[in-house]
Amino acid sequence: MSDPYLSIIVFLPVIGAIVIALLPKADPRRIKLTAAVFTLVTFALSLAVFAMFDRSAEGAQFVMKASWIPSINANYFLGIDGLSLPMLILTTLLGFIAVLVSWRINLRPREYFAALLLLETGILGVFCSLDLLLFFLFWEVEIIPMYLLISIWGTGRKEYSAIKFVIFTLIGSAMMLAGILLLYFHAGTFDMTELARLGLEPVLGGLLAAAIFFLLFIGYAVKLPLFPFHTWLPDAHTDAPTAVSVILAGVLIKMGGYGMIRVCVSIFPETAERYAPPLLALALVSILYGAAVTLRQRDMKRLIAYSSISHMGFVMLGVFAFSQVSMTGATLQMFSHGIITGLLFALVGLVYDKSHVRDVPRLGGLARQMPIIVVVFSVAGLASLGLPGTSGFAAEFLIFLGSFGSNVVNGIHVYTIFGVLGVVLTAGYILWMLQRVFYGPPKPEYEGVADANKLESFYIFVLVAVIMLIGIYPAILTNVIKMGVSPIVAPFGL
Repeated sequence: MSDPYLSIIVFLPVIGAIVIALLPKADPRRIKLTAAVFTLVTFALSLAVFAMFDRSAEGAQFVMKASWIPSINANYFLGIDGLSLPMLILTTLLGFIAVLVSWRINLRPREYFAALLLLETGILGVFCSLDLLLFFLFWEVEIIPMYLLISIWGTGRKEYSAIKFVIFTLIGSAMMLAGILLLYFHAGTFDMTELARLGLEPVLGGLLAAAIFFLLFIGYAVKLPLFPFHTWLPDAHTDAPTAVSVILAGVLIKMGGYGMIRVCVSIFPETAERYAPPLLALALVSILYGAAVTLRQRDMKRLIAYSSISHMGFVMLGVFAFSQVSMTGATLQMFSHGIITGLLFALVGLVYDKSHVRDVPRLGGLARQMPIIVVVFSVAGLASLGLPGTSGFAAEFLIFLGSFGSNVVNGIHVYTIFGVLGVVLTAGYILWMLQRVFYGPPKPEYEGVADANKLESFYIFVLVAVIMLIGIYPAILTNVIKMGVSPIVAPFGL
């Protein structure tokens, strides 16, 4: 089988990066337009794939499979199903938005936009790969451009934050590679669909299966990130350029949640069920700890970064409840959080560009100067806390409904009830931030601060439209997602 759509989508951004690198005497505007065209075409192609996707068929579609390294049975194997398709749409959309967010970048623009497009290819490859070795290769591709983007174009302790990101990622990757190799030595294949069908756990035995499961799990937990592997994220967000924070929060950390579902649960369902109680407890710690620490943040970027740790705990709760509804909700939460948090970071970047301040206590009364930004910030904040009619509500409602109704894990009702407390804490820090930054008496030092311009208004309203579309009509994605998660939850009888 050979369908070129996914290969074009995956490699089009890196082709754009090469074109940008080879542009003769290109001025910054031409570089930015080139990056925008390539990312926009990539997004348009992903929408075409979404439109052509067969919602009545389980299994991978748009498959391209060719022998890659015959001696070890490794293949160039791309394909998407209902689990990966939303992540494909999310990545290509935020890739285009990130280019628009970067329109003010004038420091070494050729290198910046080339790195940004290479980063997009790495993330797209992760979501489209069905061969574990290819999956790992794309997983590693994103490290270099992310390091460069933070260390060169970041602010503050940018070198420290970039190196910390690399160290954490490489440790997680080393464990994941060890798990992949152990799996290959016993199965003789890297084919993820074949590994899920083989039912390897009885062959491996409980101890070895658990060892491989947790080697893989830790690699994904670092990326998600899950407590206690989370400390790289606030630093990376604080010091990264705005567009990089959009990509980092929007899609890069979703690679962790996707890996847990695609690899850990799909290939090791019995092991996942056996260790679900401590993993759910870890999810609750992430939810409550992340939300509690968020309440104490002064820097707007750090506040949103810690909120991401809390929201990724909801993903864990939905995944390890093992019901179709909860896992559909977890996947929708990854998509929804990507849009909402990407928008929040874009808005924080706009506030900082115009006021040159991110410290919450120093801000205040900006609503009069920034009416467009405050309206959109309010929508994004309310979506983050799960206001009905937004994508945040749809995702969290499905997670809690599916988790509470699951009978796979003893005591799941208790985990779900405690998880709901995270929503209450989210309301606290979101409303506190909005009140402190935008309302109250205007401060004289911010008189004359500009509002969003036409380009900025365009990309923030695009993300608002997606938030409202998914909130009002979640079936546009859930009908796709359930086709991807149904085979994964089948061993649990749900």
